[in-house]
Amino acid sequence: MLPVQITIRDFDFSPALEEHIRKRAEKLTRVCNRISSCRVVIELPQKHKHQGKLYNVRIDMTLPGRKELAVTRKCDEDVYVAIRDAFDAVERQLEEHSRIRHGQVKTHNAVMHGHITRLIPEEGYGFITGVDGTEYYFSITNVHHPHFNQLAVGDAVEYIAHAVNEGWQAHHVVKERYNHAEV
Repeated sequence: MLPVQITIRDFDFSPALEEHIRKRAEKLTRVCNRISSCRVVIELPQKHKHQGKLYNVRIDMTLPGRKELAVTRKCDEDVYVAIRDAFDAVERQLEEHSRIRHGQVKTHNAVMHGHITRLIPEEGYGFITGVDGTEYYFSITNVHHPHFNQLAVGDAVEYIAHAVNEGWQAHHVVKERYNHAEV
């Protein structure tokens, strides 16, 4: 069972609210079972004339290795909505922490090289043949630099390949300053 410390300031709370907070905190152990402690502070700092009661929720979590996560959600009129938003935010932080811990970091797609083999300027698309011999479709919206109209058949380009239903598509097409074969 996750140790949860709940602090309520400036308003009365019910056992149902406390139980709700404990259940939300316990649910976080499904994302990361290494949580050492969880502190939840809910306060009603002052009444706003135009907005009514606004609740603030702060969640502080401690993980092994002196790692701490903190989330503050301010100014929500419904205490349950403020709690939900705060726990959702800390859950996203825990998921990211777990991904990094398990080496599942985001990687960038490899930049590939090829030459423009066909252009259909009136239709706004063309084809690149990669150094591996694969043909890649690209359109005017996939060209990053220079403008589509400044490309010519034979130009050396770099791009990022994406699999699509009909084959392969080149994204982020950039004309190379020089041909790699000549270097």
